[in-house]
Amino acid sequence: MTRSRSRRARAQGRAQTPRAPVIVGSETTEQHPDGDWVVRRVSGAAAWKHYRCPGCEQEIVPATPHVVCWPDDQVADRRHWHTICWTHRGRRNPPGRSRPGG
Repeated sequence: MTRSRSRRARAQGRAQTPRAPVIVGSETTEQHPDGDWVVRRVSGAAAWKHYRCPGCEQEIVPATPHVVCWPDDQVADRRHWHTICWTHRGRRNPPGRSRPGG
């Protein structure tokens, strides 16, 4: 009697096709002074590319949980933000500007 190959061995023997990343997370609509925004939370497992956060202009590296946001009716204008930058965006100055009186 011969032994069957393990699942791992069978899977390694098959050609693996690259899969598109699955965005895992909730999508909500948030109301802000500048309009309604759709906010999608992206888990670290689903984050596989480098992005530039518009809030701090720092890089969001792969495997970093973050949010993707866009105006309610303009999905083409979506941007990837650090979660904390998105949360505090109304309370901070745009990058490159000093605080008034400081």
